[in-house]
Amino acid sequence: MPRKQTVAARTTPTGKKEKPSFSETPRGTADRMFRAAMECIRQRERYARLVASGSHDSEQQSAMRVAVVCDEILDEAVASYEKHAAEPSHGDDEWRRQANGLWHAAREYRRRPANNSATPGQGKAGSLQKLAMEYDLEASALLALKLALGGFRQICPDCELESRPQTFVA
Repeated sequence: MPRKQTVAARTTPTGKKEKPSFSETPRGTADRMFRAAMECIRQRERYARLVASGSHDSEQQSAMRVAVVCDEILDEAVASYEKHAAEPSHGDDEWRRQANGLWHAAREYRRRPANNSATPGQGKAGSLQKLAMEYDLEASALLALKLALGGFRQICPDCELESRPQTFVA
Protein backbone atom coordinates (compact mmCIF):
# COMPACT_ATOMS: atom_id res chain seq x y z
CA MET A 1 0.00 0.00 0.00
CA PRO A 2 1.55 3.35 -1.03
CA ARG A 3 2.27 5.86 1.67
CA LYS A 4 0.38 9.14 1.62
CA GLN A 5 2.52 12.20 1.65
CA THR A 6 1.33 15.21 3.50
CA VAL A 7 2.23 18.65 2.35
CA ALA A 8 2.32 21.45 4.84
CA ALA A 9 0.21 24.35 3.65
CA ARG A 10 1.85 27.72 3.76
CA THR A 11 -0.10 30.25 5.67
CA THR A 12 0.33 33.96 5.63
CA PRO A 13 0.50 35.81 8.91
CA THR A 14 -2.96 36.68 10.06
CA GLY A 15 -4.06 40.25 9.81
CA LYS A 16 -1.87 41.06 6.80
CA LYS A 17 -3.71 41.75 3.61
CA GLU A 18 -1.96 41.55 0.26
CA LYS A 19 -1.89 44.82 -1.62
CA PRO A 20 -4.16 44.53 -4.67
CA SER A 21 -2.73 45.11 -8.11
CA PHE A 22 -3.50 48.43 -9.78
CA SER A 23 -6.15 46.79 -11.98
CA GLU A 24 -8.05 45.76 -8.83
CA THR A 25 -8.20 49.25 -7.35
CA PRO A 26 -11.00 51.77 -7.89
CA ARG A 27 -8.73 53.85 -10.13
CA GLY A 28 -7.62 50.79 -12.10
CA THR A 29 -11.22 49.69 -12.70
CA ALA A 30 -12.13 53.25 -13.72
CA ASP A 31 -9.31 53.17 -16.30
CA ARG A 32 -10.62 49.84 -17.57
CA MET A 33 -14.12 51.30 -17.88
CA PHE A 34 -12.66 54.27 -19.78
CA ARG A 35 -10.88 52.06 -22.29
CA ALA A 36 -13.96 49.86 -22.79
CA ALA A 37 -16.15 52.91 -23.40
CA MET A 38 -13.61 54.33 -25.86
CA GLU A 39 -13.71 51.10 -27.84
CA CYS A 40 -17.52 51.08 -27.83
CA ILE A 41 -17.56 54.53 -29.35
CA ARG A 42 -14.88 53.65 -31.87
CA GLN A 43 -16.81 50.58 -33.03
CA ARG A 44 -20.13 52.44 -33.23
CA GLU A 45 -18.49 55.14 -35.33
CA ARG A 46 -16.94 52.47 -37.56
CA TYR A 47 -20.35 50.90 -38.06
CA ALA A 48 -21.86 54.30 -38.88
CA ARG A 49 -19.14 54.93 -41.48
CA LEU A 50 -19.83 51.56 -43.11
CA VAL A 51 -23.55 52.30 -43.28
CA ALA A 52 -22.95 55.80 -44.65
CA SER A 53 -20.61 54.48 -47.34
CA GLY A 54 -23.11 51.84 -48.43
CA SER A 55 -20.82 48.91 -47.73
CA HIS A 56 -22.10 45.36 -48.15
CA ASP A 57 -24.66 44.15 -45.60
CA SER A 58 -22.43 41.32 -44.42
CA GLU A 59 -19.65 43.80 -43.54
CA GLN A 60 -22.14 46.00 -41.70
CA GLN A 61 -23.45 42.99 -39.76
CA SER A 62 -19.91 41.96 -38.85
CA ALA A 63 -19.15 45.45 -37.59
CA MET A 64 -22.35 45.42 -35.52
CA ARG A 65 -21.35 42.09 -33.95
CA VAL A 66 -18.01 43.60 -32.93
CA ALA A 67 -19.84 46.63 -31.47
CA VAL A 68 -22.13 44.34 -29.47
CA VAL A 69 -19.11 42.48 -28.03
CA CYS A 70 -17.59 45.84 -27.05
CA ASP A 71 -20.86 46.76 -25.34
CA GLU A 72 -20.71 43.52 -23.33
CA ILE A 73 -17.13 44.29 -22.32
CA LEU A 74 -18.27 47.75 -21.19
CA ASP A 75 -20.97 46.08 -19.08
CA GLU A 76 -18.28 43.96 -17.39
CA ALA A 77 -16.08 47.01 -16.79
CA VAL A 78 -19.01 48.95 -15.30
CA ALA A 79 -19.79 46.05 -12.96
CA SER A 80 -16.14 45.87 -11.90
CA TYR A 81 -16.08 49.62 -11.20
CA GLU A 82 -19.27 49.35 -9.16
CA LYS A 83 -17.66 46.60 -7.09
CA HIS A 84 -14.51 48.61 -6.33
CA ALA A 85 -15.88 52.18 -6.28
CA ALA A 86 -16.96 52.02 -2.65
CA GLU A 87 -13.38 51.50 -1.46
CA PRO A 88 -11.90 54.56 0.26
CA SER A 89 -9.43 56.66 -1.65
CA HIS A 90 -6.50 58.65 -0.41
CA GLY A 91 -5.64 62.02 -1.84
CA ASP A 92 -7.26 63.84 -4.74
CA ASP A 93 -10.79 62.70 -5.50
CA GLU A 94 -11.30 64.67 -8.73
CA TRP A 95 -10.59 61.50 -10.70
CA ARG A 96 -13.34 59.74 -8.71
CA ARG A 97 -15.86 62.46 -9.55
CA GLN A 98 -15.00 62.14 -13.24
CA ALA A 99 -15.07 58.32 -13.03
CA ASN A 100 -18.53 58.45 -11.46
CA GLY A 101 -19.68 60.71 -14.29
CA LEU A 102 -18.29 58.20 -16.78
CA TRP A 103 -20.01 55.39 -14.89
CA HIS A 104 -23.38 57.20 -15.08
CA ALA A 105 -22.91 57.94 -18.79
CA ALA A 106 -21.96 54.33 -19.53
CA ARG A 107 -25.03 53.03 -17.70
CA GLU A 108 -27.26 55.46 -19.59
CA TYR A 109 -25.65 54.44 -22.89
CA ARG A 110 -26.36 50.77 -22.12
CA ARG A 111 -29.98 51.46 -21.08
CA ARG A 112 -31.03 52.15 -24.63
CA PRO A 113 -33.17 49.47 -26.25
CA ALA A 114 -31.18 46.60 -27.72
CA ASN A 115 -33.66 46.20 -30.55
CA ASN A 116 -34.24 49.37 -32.54
CA SER A 117 -37.10 47.94 -34.58
CA ALA A 118 -40.43 49.63 -34.12
CA THR A 119 -43.24 47.78 -32.40
CA PRO A 120 -45.44 45.91 -34.85
CA GLY A 121 -49.07 46.85 -34.96
CA GLN A 122 -48.52 50.58 -35.01
CA GLY A 123 -49.12 52.59 -38.10
CA LYS A 124 -46.26 53.49 -40.41
CA ALA A 125 -46.07 57.00 -38.99
CA GLY A 126 -45.96 55.65 -35.41
CA SER A 127 -43.15 53.24 -36.30
CA LEU A 128 -41.07 55.93 -37.94
CA GLN A 129 -41.65 58.29 -35.04
CA LYS A 130 -40.59 55.64 -32.53
CA LEU A 131 -37.54 54.76 -34.60
CA ALA A 132 -36.53 58.43 -34.82
CA MET A 133 -36.96 58.86 -31.06
CA GLU A 134 -34.84 55.76 -30.31
CA TYR A 135 -32.15 57.03 -32.68
CA ASP A 136 -32.11 60.41 -30.94
CA LEU A 137 -31.90 58.78 -27.50
CA GLU A 138 -29.03 56.55 -28.58
CA ALA A 139 -27.19 59.48 -30.18
CA SER A 140 -27.71 61.55 -27.03
CA ALA A 141 -26.39 58.74 -24.79
CA LEU A 142 -23.39 58.29 -27.07
CA LEU A 143 -22.62 62.02 -26.94
CA ALA A 144 -22.90 62.04 -23.14
CA LEU A 145 -20.51 59.09 -23.01
CA LYS A 146 -18.02 60.96 -25.24
CA LEU A 147 -18.21 64.02 -22.99
CA ALA A 148 -17.67 61.92 -19.86
CA LEU A 149 -14.66 60.28 -21.51
CA GLY A 150 -13.19 63.71 -22.21
CA GLY A 151 -13.56 64.76 -18.59
CA PHE A 152 -11.96 61.58 -17.27
CA ARG A 153 -9.11 61.76 -19.82
CA GLN A 154 -8.36 65.33 -18.74
CA ILE A 155 -7.93 64.32 -15.08
CA CYS A 156 -6.29 60.94 -15.76
CA PRO A 157 -4.29 61.26 -19.00
CA ASP A 158 -2.46 57.97 -18.43
CA CYS A 159 -5.72 55.96 -18.64
CA GLU A 160 -5.27 55.38 -22.37
CA LEU A 161 -2.01 53.47 -21.89
CA GLU A 162 -0.26 55.57 -24.54
CA SER A 163 2.61 56.45 -22.24
CA ARG A 164 3.21 52.83 -21.26
CA PRO A 165 5.39 50.55 -23.40
CA GLN A 166 3.44 48.42 -25.83
CA THR A 167 4.23 44.82 -26.52
CA PHE A 168 2.93 42.81 -29.40
CA VAL A 169 2.25 39.12 -29.14
CA ALA A 170 3.14 37.16 -32.25
